[in-house]
Amino acid sequence: MSRVKKGGALAAAVVALVSGFEGLRTYAYRDPVGIPTICFGETRGVKMGDHKTPAECKDMLISRLGEFETGMRKCLASPDTIPDNAYAAFLSFTYNAGPGNFCKSSVASRANAGNIRGACDALLMWDKSRGIRLPGLTKRRQDERALCLRGL
Repeated sequence: MSRVKKGGALAAAVVALVSGFEGLRTYAYRDPVGIPTICFGETRGVKMGDHKTPAECKDMLISRLGEFETGMRKCLASPDTIPDNAYAAFLSFTYNAGPGNFCKSSVASRANAGNIRGACDALLMWDKSRGIRLPGLTKRRQDERALCLRGL
């Protein structure tokens, strides 16, 4: 079951969050660690020289968020009890780090233990890519944590 339904408030919040962090690039480029990327941070199947329209990018993001949400939910004991802001922050993190990393993270383990505040704090541990601390990731994790804590 998905909580992020196309046209819903939670979907709009997650799309705004992720697209704001990722930024829109309609031509393929290499991310800070050299991975071909397009649109709002999409890496799957991207080759240098690829091009998408903004509408194609938004559709791709919505579709991929659904896939990432499915992966995230598999690792959460009670995903429907997580407050919306925390759920959106966790999905943004999952989109960026991948479902496998979310599943093995202290974010997921703390959420499963019922410690949502601790799970929010654990987001700050994930500000590296291939062992390199990236200022953009540090800022993203701080913003995700702030959203996650909102309303707790």
